[in-house]
Amino acid sequence: MTPVLVLPGLFGSEDAHWQSAWLKDHPESRLVEQDNWDRPQLNVWLERLEASLEEAGEAYIVAHSLGCVLAASLAGRPSASRAKGALLVAPCDLPATERLHAGQIAFGTMPTARLPFASLLVGSLNDHYMSLDRLTLFARLWGSELRNVGLAGHINVASGYGRWPGGYRLFETLKARIRHLDKIPPMKPALGRAVPSLL
Repeated sequence: MTPVLVLPGLFGSEDAHWQSAWLKDHPESRLVEQDNWDRPQLNVWLERLEASLEEAGEAYIVAHSLGCVLAASLAGRPSASRAKGALLVAPCDLPATERLHAGQIAFGTMPTARLPFASLLVGSLNDHYMSLDRLTLFARLWGSELRNVGLAGHINVASGYGRWPGGYRLFETLKARIRHLDKIPPMKPALGRAVPSLL
């Protein structure tokens, strides 16, 4: 069974968080443990994620909040080839997060490159960490399918999200999409015919 790497955000995910329940309910899941959850640094967190991917060989990613930004930061790095797909839940917008938690995070700027793996981006209408307009923008930039779950806040304990069966169903949707894509052979242009630019 393909491993699942669970990526929490700032301060980690407490026992009542849906990610903690995920780890209990899915034996193939592994927490990517960070040494300092309170003062995250991108290079340190990314190094730990890449080591976990190398150890797994290939893995799905289930990320929340700043963990989504961490997952998106894999774009352009060789280790991204080990990520089979990602469920990205309530990503935080770094400018908003830096305003809310001044001086606590060192993550640079938001990643904008298209993700080289399939991804499902889940957000809400009233997340104070990312506006709907910005959520829509990053779904487009990252090439993610977007699911808006309505008035769900930051999709965390404060929003009433403990054990989250709906998240399990979204993950199965993502995996089904990946299985479908794996069955589609790459297109080969016919000899002698011009191939129109996609740009």
